[in-house]
Amino acid sequence: MPLPIIIDCDPGHDDAVALLLAVSSPAVELLAVTTCFGNCSVEDATRNAIQVLTLAGVSHVPVAAGAGGPSQGDATLGNYVHGASGLDGPQMPAPAFEPLDESAVSLLSRTLSDRDDPVTLVVTGPMTNIGRLLTERPDLRHRVREVIFMGGSTERGNHTPTAEFNTYADPEALDRVLSSGVPVRMVGLNLTHQAVATQDVVDRMRRMNHRIGQVCAAWMGFFGDSYNKLWEFEAPPVHDPCTVAALIDPEVVRWRDAFVAVELDGRWTRGTTVVDLYGRYPDREPNARVAMELDATRYWNLVLESIDDLGRRS
Repeated sequence: MPLPIIIDCDPGHDDAVALLLAVSSPAVELLAVTTCFGNCSVEDATRNAIQVLTLAGVSHVPVAAGAGGPSQGDATLGNYVHGASGLDGPQMPAPAFEPLDESAVSLLSRTLSDRDDPVTLVVTGPMTNIGRLLTERPDLRHRVREVIFMGGSTERGNHTPTAEFNTYADPEALDRVLSSGVPVRMVGLNLTHQAVATQDVVDRMRRMNHRIGQVCAAWMGFFGDSYNKLWEFEAPPVHDPCTVAALIDPEVVRWRDAFVAVELDGRWTRGTTVVDLYGRYPDREPNARVAMELDATRYWNLVLESIDDLGRRS
């Protein structure tokens, strides 16, 4: 049976590839998509999510808009990486359907309540919607199989020298999730920086004889230019599909149990994830599984074969 999942996202070029991977794989069942501010405004994120699903020929997956800002303070956006729309680059198809007239937390609550089996929440943007869900509906915690999120790092950050963007954008929400007792897996920059879209990867996309492959190659071009200008990467790390790939193929990622906390106050380090890999806090039990090592060849074969299969079917 496919694993039931909900993706909470802020598309975003890498979020877009994660959505394509999710809808293409028979190993997962995408029940719903919820959106959040992050790489762009929540309005743009919602439109982008629907356009990506439209590109994939999918119109049955409900989409609901969520948080337009963090738990406290002002919203931080990642347009400086993903462009003004959050998904700059190739022209996208017009949305084939509209978002639901309900909030992300409402859709999450309703979907979890309607299922007999627990659901995996895949979070590829700030944790705001999930933090609100677990605060407002603690009775639904047992219906969450796990939260697997792209964010944080065991090493350095990207939005600041120490903080990854998603964890910086709403650390209070992440703190609530880490403290909730729900099983958590963290896919941080230390892992996703191993998921680099090399020239060979982009060439394989370009050789696909369908629209989806061509769009993905163009996304990597825009995303790659941003990473080169901002961080001097020769090729862009494609972060968010690592979460979905880990669900589809457990051999793609090697994990380590650890205590994880997020800094809420530091003058220079707000949003930084503190990952205790070596038991330096002996009074703190592990509260997360942390992604450590990626089989990059296996990862890219999975992503590219799935995209190609989806493109041939769409």
